[in-house]
Amino acid sequence: MGLRRSRRTTGRPKPRLDLRKTLFVLPNLITLAGVFCGFNAIRLVAKEQPAEEDVYRAAVLLIFAMLFDLMDGRVARMTRTQSAFGLQLDSLADVISFGVAPAFLVYKWVLYRMPVAGLLVSFLYVACAAVRLARFNVLSSSSTGAPIKPGRHIIGLPSPPACGILISLVIANHAVGGHIGRSENTAVILGLTVLVGFFMVSNVRFRSFKDIRLDTGTILLVVFVIASSAFVWQQFKPAFVLIWLLSVYVFIGIVESIRVLAERLDRRQRQSVPPAESP
Repeated sequence: MGLRRSRRTTGRPKPRLDLRKTLFVLPNLITLAGVFCGFNAIRLVAKEQPAEEDVYRAAVLLIFAMLFDLMDGRVARMTRTQSAFGLQLDSLADVISFGVAPAFLVYKWVLYRMPVAGLLVSFLYVACAAVRLARFNVLSSSSTGAPIKPGRHIIGLPSPPACGILISLVIANHAVGGHIGRSENTAVILGLTVLVGFFMVSNVRFRSFKDIRLDTGTILLVVFVIASSAFVWQQFKPAFVLIWLLSVYVFIGIVESIRVLAERLDRRQRQSVPPAESP
């Protein structure tokens, strides 16, 4: 009996490892790593009066969250494991890491000085991030919920660059010894937070950089970005390079949206003009 049981046991086929299911987990783990960075950033500043060093460390954690956000989508495309689940998880992660975390960080850093206005503006930023990500999910998925191939442009400022604009101020503030976070700059930072939230829910078209082509325009843009970043690095401090790059990104989006709007208005004007009658 024991011999027969051992033979039956050894005769069973061994379960095989499904490599595709294993690869499916990889981009989701990267996404969750970004969530951990956002959660830890909130933990660092969740004090009555967080130290300047804790605010700076929280901003650095959100930079790592931005890096993880860049990685998860590319890993999913490389391994061909894009899915509706990954799209939804990524947006939920972005609400935490690039919505709640930077809003709470800026509030505990500067906006707490204006208790009512600062609280409302911080919540407004979170609400704009949530609305922006919900709209992105609708535009980035088919009727079945499956993700579709991203286009050249994204409607509304993506939440990672929006978060980057706010936390770059914290990084620069640490580099200049706290001069940016002084009380006289509170209203300016509050207004900037409102403006960034508006850009997230606006119809401004921003480049997605999903289908970069090596042409003359791309080469000139890369040369300009490298040269200008080197100038900012030398004339100011390295911490200001991130502010400059994100400002250029927003400026390009505004200029391209104005150009598209002008072309549409010109096309409508031409269509509304009746053709000249022949003699």
